[in-house]
Amino acid sequence: MSDAPDRAPDFVWGAATSAYQIEGAVQEDGRTPSIWDTFCRKPGAIDNGDTGDVACDHYHRWPEDIGLMQALGLDAYRFSIAWPRVLPGGYGRVNTAGVDFYDRLVDGLLAAGIRPYATLYHWDLPQVLEDAGGWPNRDTAYHFAEFASVVADRLGDRVADWFTVNEPLCSAWIGYLEGKMAPGIQDLNQAIPAAHHLLLGHGLATAALRAGSALPARVGAVLNLSPCEPAGPGEADAAAARRADGHTNRWWLDPLHGRGYPQDMLSVYGIEPPVRTGDLETIAAPMDHLGLNYYFRQVVTDDPTGPVPYARMVGVPDGRQTAMGWEVHPDGLEELLLRLTNEYDAQRIYVTENGSAWPDEVLPDGQIEDKDRTIYLEDHLEASLRAARGGAPLAGYFCWSLLDNFEWAYGYAKRFGLVHVDYPTQRRTMKASGYRYAEIIRRHREGLLSSVKS
Repeated sequence: MSDAPDRAPDFVWGAATSAYQIEGAVQEDGRTPSIWDTFCRKPGAIDNGDTGDVACDHYHRWPEDIGLMQALGLDAYRFSIAWPRVLPGGYGRVNTAGVDFYDRLVDGLLAAGIRPYATLYHWDLPQVLEDAGGWPNRDTAYHFAEFASVVADRLGDRVADWFTVNEPLCSAWIGYLEGKMAPGIQDLNQAIPAAHHLLLGHGLATAALRAGSALPARVGAVLNLSPCEPAGPGEADAAAARRADGHTNRWWLDPLHGRGYPQDMLSVYGIEPPVRTGDLETIAAPMDHLGLNYYFRQVVTDDPTGPVPYARMVGVPDGRQTAMGWEVHPDGLEELLLRLTNEYDAQRIYVTENGSAWPDEVLPDGQIEDKDRTIYLEDHLEASLRAARGGAPLAGYFCWSLLDNFEWAYGYAKRFGLVHVDYPTQRRTMKASGYRYAEIIRRHREGLLSSVKS
């Protein structure tokens, strides 16, 4: 990425995780249950009945994990802060022991020369707030802003780079519409206000971070986006792709960029978001950066009797798929980076998540030759490089994920890590993809990376 344009000269190489997926220690030091602790106890909700109770035990093993980051040569580490660890009641009393953990983590990162990128909300809403109505309840957005203020007051003297909400699509659409993620509700009448309050929470938290941080706070949101393409040549599939794009992409991008909610999707949903005076202006507060999570494109066909947005994903003939059943399509990352640049005038973009799950095999000598993940990584970095050369203000790339971890409804069966975790022993082993990522980072620093594949 040595040929990236000057609009984002301080390119950072990173890896990403989230609190519930790696920390464990769910009942230690005053942490209260999140909606994921509750959802994991729902029969059949999680593959194999897995939970995040222990996960990667990062809460106790974080110094070792920082050592792994150093071995990779990372510039930066994106992590999330567990809301119920900091504010056990969702608001009000601050749990000092909980904040102390992140205080130690940030100090450890800085001592290792690694820049902290903190995400406030990666889906672990305190269960007590869900009991009070969750994200469909407007009060949750204000409680989220209070959470942001508490964290900024404690960490804002050392953390300058922030993300507010991670993938609000998953929280609203999958959590409150499809019911496949916590809190497991299937109700469009709750999903629409949840979506609005997540965006409102982003805007309120942005102001809180900027007001409460000792350092100038650089703040943005993280969206998971997908190119949406029609499966066939007919008008019905073309219209389905437009609806899928509205549901997946424009519903989130438009209000964040001052355009309000897309009118065509308001017609599709038939429900108005509970917008109050000033909400759209709060949501559209200027962002310092935008986080893009990319995993797959959507090829869709018209499905008039299905759920909203009445567009069903179909398989791509001869397409390669990861262990998640997701098509491998690196060109989609380039397409999205350029779209954010040209259509939304994004001034600074991070690829905040990009990675792949494969059935890793530990060889007799303990090595893990994960060639599929390595190829995936190279191909998507090459797509990122093409986008940067095409004018995208790409400021950094965070591989998902540093560690194998609790993969939400899939439990521990799906592995995304650059580092293998043997869960019974918690032994960490760098995979071949990790070594390759470290080599790419080193070559970039030395000015030798004209092409990722070279």
